Amino acid sequence: MNQKENQDNRFSIKKRLLSFKYAFNGIKKLFITQHNSRIHLTIVLLVIIAGFFFHISKAEWFVVMIVTGLVFTAELFNSAIESVVDLISPEYHKKAENAKDYAAGAVLIAAIISAIAGLIIFAPKLLAIL
Repeated sequence: MNQKENQDNRFSIKKRLLSFKYAFNGIKKLFITQHNSRIHLTIVLLVIIAGFFFHISKAEWFVVMIVTGLVFTAELFNSAIESVVDLISPEYHKKAENAKDYAAGAVLIAAIISAIAGLIIFAPKLLAIL
């Protein structure tokens, strides 16, 4: 590897590390600025506690991880779309409203799917101890 390739690789690694910094900043901003994301986080923490309490299986943990990721990914996309729409259309516009509503709808669908998955996993375990 010549000196130019070595410098390019270091620059590329530095850029990759910076991209992680920006991504973590986005996640941090989500929880600081978006009330619903904090509600979702609280629910996830309760689900994790319940998962340990009920000794859910690896497959059930996998489902919890997937639906949790789905909800937070939807929240991040929703927040990004809202920010862009607010930037390019600060005044009311029907199409801007539609874009925001569609993004919010995506979060709602993800949350409903997550709730259903949670019921499938935890309802039988709760009923068994009642």
